[in-house]
Amino acid sequence: MKNPEGMELPRPVDCLLPNLLEMLRTIILVFVVCIGCSGQGTTTSQRVTALPDGDTTKKVVRTEEEWKRILTPEQYHVLRQKGTDRPFTGKLTYNKEEGIYYCAACGNALFTSEMKFDSDCGWPSFDREIEGGRIKTAVDTSYGMIRTEIMCARCDSHLGHIFEDGPTDTGLRYCVNSTSLAFKRSQ
Repeated sequence: MKNPEGMELPRPVDCLLPNLLEMLRTIILVFVVCIGCSGQGTTTSQRVTALPDGDTTKKVVRTEEEWKRILTPEQYHVLRQKGTDRPFTGKLTYNKEEGIYYCAACGNALFTSEMKFDSDCGWPSFDREIEGGRIKTAVDTSYGMIRTEIMCARCDSHLGHIFEDGPTDTGLRYCVNSTSLAFKRSQ
């Protein structure tokens, strides 16, 4: 095809192809980040390495080899390697029972059921933590984003991220991996 001046015009498909390839790359990136970050789902077999009623004030320091022996492979991936549960797959995402949520690695009490709300984001969400410095934060720049990571202050295990878009008066949403949590129902 030529224009009125006799110059060759690109075919319509030649103009669309680079845009389609860029869109496909973007879709794949979004899929990998949002859905497949962990490459693993949660399982129903979860271990808690410390009794929830035990001493949760003493710092827990273990080698990575010790953590590998203590935790399930899924727990190790999320808690120690900063992995992410696939959204809407965690066994605690839709939990409505009353009780306390603990760090699955060390038994540190982190949240109560009164702090939990349904955020429809695919992970358990809380609007605040149990007082006493049980959670620490760090800047996370992985996957091309700037987020605030939350970790257990007792054992340094990865829990998830905190966002300032919560619907309650705190304005916070602690977005936590189910694999990072153990739950003990109230008596």
